[in-house]
Amino acid sequence: MTLATIGCVQLNSQYDIDANLASIAHAAGQAKHQGIHLLVLPENACRMGGQQELSERFDEISSWYGQLAFQHQMFIVAGTLPCPYRPDGKSVADNKLRQVSQIFAPDGKRLARYDKIHLFRAQVADSTGSYDEGRTFEAGNTTVVAQCDIGNLIGMSNSTAQAAGSGVISIGMMVCFDLRFPALAQRLRQAGADILTAPSAFTYQTGKAHWQLLLQARALDSQCMVVGAAQGGTHYTQHGSRDTWGHSSITNANGELVSSTKRTEITENFELISADFDRSQQQLWRQNMPLIHCHRLA
Repeated sequence: MTLATIGCVQLNSQYDIDANLASIAHAAGQAKHQGIHLLVLPENACRMGGQQELSERFDEISSWYGQLAFQHQMFIVAGTLPCPYRPDGKSVADNKLRQVSQIFAPDGKRLARYDKIHLFRAQVADSTGSYDEGRTFEAGNTTVVAQCDIGNLIGMSNSTAQAAGSGVISIGMMVCFDLRFPALAQRLRQAGADILTAPSAFTYQTGKAHWQLLLQARALDSQCMVVGAAQGGTHYTQHGSRDTWGHSSITNANGELVSSTKRTEITENFELISADFDRSQQQLWRQNMPLIHCHRLA
């Protein structure tokens, strides 16, 4: 039984924050038109580069996302935003930031905040060469699983909710480089996750090599649907440009790619894909191969 329709956005975000916000608003409107209940945006949705300046608008833009979720009556996983303070309100040390993914509910309130745990560090054969998010960001240290009451959103009857195994969908939150760490996906599953969200901005080279494999592997590790919302194309900043892989994709808990943009560059400001979340089928896969009950090392 289909419980919800999950939307996944691919963007080609540039340096102009307000232009990027306009693209996000357009994507949300299209998602509403398509009957999407939960929409996932990519990492760095509001800007590529210039994160310190963007962080000054964290509260303002977070409030804007809440209004967008309320306007369209959907749950929005708002990609990422750089934040100058930790979840407890204390400023991040050493003038660094936290890379924060948030979920906003249809009532306009923030439902969850996840601070990216694994910070990207790699040598890549592209024009940037050396990547080290640790120069800008402080790593988070807390896993997050959020409860999204889709049943309440769509007016699900008690009998329908019982047949679907509850109208609440548990969202395990990840960001980009987190996809390379299977223990995180497994921990989120152990905490009750049904779906893993992965706002991302993979480099062209690492994405070409590993993006689809990682989405499918984490789906198999966790037996969760994995939603990989990606940046795709060339992004121009004050200090040059960088290329991202794109190919936003949704993978079911059986490791099957069920929806994908299938290309890097998008011809308009965004591209939207979707897939139905079928809890009964996901439960059947989990019952047929009960990995969580066989796991011994963690």
